[in-house]
Amino acid sequence: MNGMRGMRGMLAAAMTAAALLLSPAAARAEPAVWSVRDADSTILLFGSVHLLPDGLDWRPAALDRALESADDLWFETLTEGGEGRMATRALGMLPAGESLSAKLSAQGRARLERMSDAVGLSPAAVDGLRPWLADITLSVAVLIRDGARAEAGVEAVLADAAPGAARRYFETPREQIAFLAEAPEADQLASLEETLRQLDEDPELFTRLVRAWLAGDQATIDALGAAPLRSLSPVLYERLLAGRNRRWTEQILERLAGSGTTVIVVGAGHMTGPDGVPALLRARGVAVEGP
Repeated sequence: MNGMRGMRGMLAAAMTAAALLLSPAAARAEPAVWSVRDADSTILLFGSVHLLPDGLDWRPAALDRALESADDLWFETLTEGGEGRMATRALGMLPAGESLSAKLSAQGRARLERMSDAVGLSPAAVDGLRPWLADITLSVAVLIRDGARAEAGVEAVLADAAPGAARRYFETPREQIAFLAEAPEADQLASLEETLRQLDEDPELFTRLVRAWLAGDQATIDALGAAPLRSLSPVLYERLLAGRNRRWTEQILERLAGSGTTVIVVGAGHMTGPDGVPALLRARGVAVEGP
């Protein structure tokens, strides 16, 4: 899910891999929240991390207050059910006779084999994946190896919050997977090569990113996550972040025209920079409280 760097811009979760290394003081910091109000409605925006270690104290008081009175609770997509798994199988495997390693640079091939071994994945199995799925698979495997779990991530923790609120979703699971799977292969490969480099050479990146998230430091999140994606692949940046943010902004404006209290929870990378949801709302003349 969910705009950090490379293909992991889809999964802001990737920035949590080393959250276990955070100091207790950092864990007490609050991630950023944004709010929009008019005469008869309130919308609170929260940037999520999809996988986290157990026991991390991240819930802002403003988020909990909004959930207590929420009429509707929005997420990026529905994670339960089999649609996402079926779409991944359909769109994530290379055709017979093709191999991922043959598409990578020599350095990328060596890193792919080394990182697959390091996280307990079969190099042969990974070699049959399309680049986008290999990117996600390795990134998530590193998170799990280092103690992060989807069950402790923001969406899972909030799944049962506000039981009286209607659940809404910006995208279907297949739509979300298609943003990755239908990107040009050259861009997928560039992202995978960068992910492999980061996993190999810069394991502390995740720690820096999660510290920034916990502190509500949007400038650092953008500098370490969304900004590199803009440079690495404008195509992926548009598909995974900017384009989706524009569509979500239109839906938020429609909701603002109604009434009641809404809580919106999407990947933290969607909240940063000039193409983040708060900036897009402000560009449309909406007063947004928050960083």
